[in-house]
Amino acid sequence: METKSILYLDSPIAYRVVGHGSPVVLIHGFAEDSTLWKYQIDLLSQHYQLIIPDLPGSGHSPLIANADIETYCEIIKIIVETEILKTDTVTMIGHSMGGYVALSFAEKYPERLNAVGLFHSSAFADTEEKKGARKKSIEFINANGANAFLKTSIPGLFADKFTNEHSNEIEALIEQSNYFTKEALIQYYEAMIARPDRTAVLKEFSNPVLLIIGEHDKAVPMPISLQQAYLPKEAHIHILHNSGHMGMWEEKEKANNILYDFIERAVTKKNT
Repeated sequence: METKSILYLDSPIAYRVVGHGSPVVLIHGFAEDSTLWKYQIDLLSQHYQLIIPDLPGSGHSPLIANADIETYCEIIKIIVETEILKTDTVTMIGHSMGGYVALSFAEKYPERLNAVGLFHSSAFADTEEKKGARKKSIEFINANGANAFLKTSIPGLFADKFTNEHSNEIEALIEQSNYFTKEALIQYYEAMIARPDRTAVLKEFSNPVLLIIGEHDKAVPMPISLQQAYLPKEAHIHILHNSGHMGMWEEKEKANNILYDFIERAVTKKNT
């Protein structure tokens, strides 16, 4: 696996490249980094070229002041243009906040995509209730710091069964996330609050759309996810019945098979 970087506003943005074949971009979400996809890399890199960025403030990419979802989208565009031919297209999968970035990319640069996937993510803008909850989280982070917030919030991302059976793995994830600053987490929350509704993007996108839904997801509840299922022209909908918001960890094998089958269909369609 090769670690590379590009410059955006004179700030280095790190990303990893592994595998060969049709390019696939995997975008992590809030308070995550490129290691989110560690259980997917072995399988998918056997068939595709994986491009896995660290968004600003995550992993090896320093925070960029005043960045938002559109900033992250432009960063992904530069990475894509660096790695693939201008005539080629990519499959883009985003988890949670990463899905918001993928939707921004699909809105602005649909010609560069052969398919897009929302992994526990939504095209809907935040409701007032959701905005209020995010603002309360910002208040908590300001008062108590990033580490205290992640220690309380990360376990709730998983279904209860996984939390009970894999407490060591969740503790390790909390420990791994200790490098996040409160400035980074607040920026992510503010970016998510400000993002627009992008349901029109799902309606207008002409290529396949993947929706992976966690039955026990508290962050993006299944009823909300299902409301967007009818929007795409070609929707591939999968429910992970034993997952919360982290299905790529909670149901690794099933998630991997879903991702592989979807990407393979998209690549085959692109090449016909």
